[in-house]
This record gives sequence, C-alpha cells and structure tokens, in this order.
Amino acid sequence: MSNIFRRWIWKLKGKTVYALVGRSGTGKSFRSKLVAEKYGIELIIDDGLLIRGDKILAGKSAKREQVFLKAIKTALFDNDDQREEVIEELQKQHFKRILILGTSERMTFKIANRLKLPAPTKIFKIEEFASKEEIETAVQIRTSEGKHVIPVPTIEITRNHPQIVYDSMRIFFKKRLPIPWKKKVFEKTIVRPEFGNRGKITISEAALGQMVVHCLDEFDETIKVKKVLVKNDPDGYTLTVKLKVPMKSQISGILKELQQYIADSMERYGGVIVSQVHIEIDDWV
Repeated sequence: MSNIFRRWIWKLKGKTVYALVGRSGTGKSFRSKLVAEKYGIELIIDDGLLIRGDKILAGKSAKREQVFLKAIKTALFDNDDQREEVIEELQKQHFKRILILGTSERMTFKIANRLKLPAPTKIFKIEEFASKEEIETAVQIRTSEGKHVIPVPTIEITRNHPQIVYDSMRIFFKKRLPIPWKKKVFEKTIVRPEFGNRGKITISEAALGQMVVHCLDEFDETIKVKKVLVKNDPDGYTLTVKLKVPMKSQISGILKELQQYIADSMERYGGVIVSQVHIEIDDWV
C-alpha cells in the first residue's frame, strides 16, 4: 500500500501523525508529554517504545541495548518481532493523534513507514518548546553524564529494567480549565543506558567505521561508504567520510542533513562525541 493511499485511509479515520525533531540530547523525551498535552496527542513513539499516558504499551527501549548498532536498530524498529508487536498494538488502540520523536525528519518518516503509519503531517522542532539555554544545558548533561529521559513513571521501567534507572522527576504543567488554574503533573524517569554506563570507553577506528557504515545504510542504502578516516581530538572525534554515490542520486541537498544524522546517531547510541563530520564524494557509480 502506498504512503499516499495509507495517509488517505488514516485521514478518513480522523487520525493524524505528528513529529518532534531535534538533535541528540536536546530534550525531546523530556518535553514530549507537554507537547502531547498541548495538542491533544494520545500516543508517543520514542526510542523503540509505544507509550500512552504513563504506560508503555509495546516495543523495546533502545536504552536497554549494550552496543551502538543494536540501539539504532531498536529505535528504528528494525527488529521484526518488535515492529510487529507495535503495529499490532497500534491497531488495537483508539486514538486520533500520535507523536513520533526523532533526531531528524528523515528518521521520523522512516519510523512512520516501518510502523505502517502515514508520514507526519506536522513537524515540530525542539526549538519551539525549549530555549537555547535549556537546549544547551540538556546537551551538556547528556554528553557529560550520559543521562537520558524516558517519558513514563519510574515504576514502568523498574518493573523490567531496574539496572538502567538513575532517578525520577516530576514535571508541573499549568493548563487552563473551566475552573481556576490547576497543575497537571507528569513523572519522568531518568536513566543511564547500558550502552552509556560510566567508565573508560575505547573505540577502535574500525568500530567507528562500522558505525558510520550503518548510519549511511539507515540514511540512504544507495550511498556506500568507501573509507572512513578518524581523528581523535580533545573536543571529540573528527570523521572524514568518503562516499561512493550513484550517478542519478540527488545528494547535493541532503549532505548537511547526512552530516547531522551521523553525528547525532553516534552520540545518541554510542556515547561517542563527534566534533566534526567531513563528507567527500570520492567516486560516482
């Protein structure tokens, strides 16, 4: 079934797909419940999980994974069993709106497609809901302490994965009601993923190259990596990625998006701080 036809069917059913986009660590999970509350969104897709209110309905958290590549695959619903479980649960749920979180528009479109949802019709940027200072603080906490947020109460996480729970928080949100102002409270869980446990991390150049190859395969499988050069600087890794690109590919408009996708993915799922990504078209095929 084509995405256009699928969107038409879902539109007839009165259902809408939204996306919240921002680079890794900018606070998307932290603010997802507030976005959902503001726009009347019932379901959230975040890092491999289908969430409704304070309950995880289906899926597998990418934050459970111990290695980078598995975390990416989990977040993108690459696993057949995980994907089918979420699709089946979506079909059972009564909802009008669903929110997909991702580090790029391309990522949210890919998740929607894999879950047999239409492409998002409304895309929010994290900058619409957080100030520059708030985003910088969130990124600093992510990179220095490795802390992530899952937008459900701690009990939902500790039931199956107590080892990754770090702390919890309560968020107060004011909402205009027919009666005087009331505060709505959301509880969120702070976790330190298994792939982000504290300790010295050493990653070989070959392993970093494998991460980049996987990122490119997820971004656009027609673009192939010819070579990856790695330089370890004090501020993070500098990557030079040499590509083989199909002659018919319209790549000029997506190079910056590709740079951001590689950096975000490696930081988000591998705990790898990437300071720069240089892309070179080394060969046309």
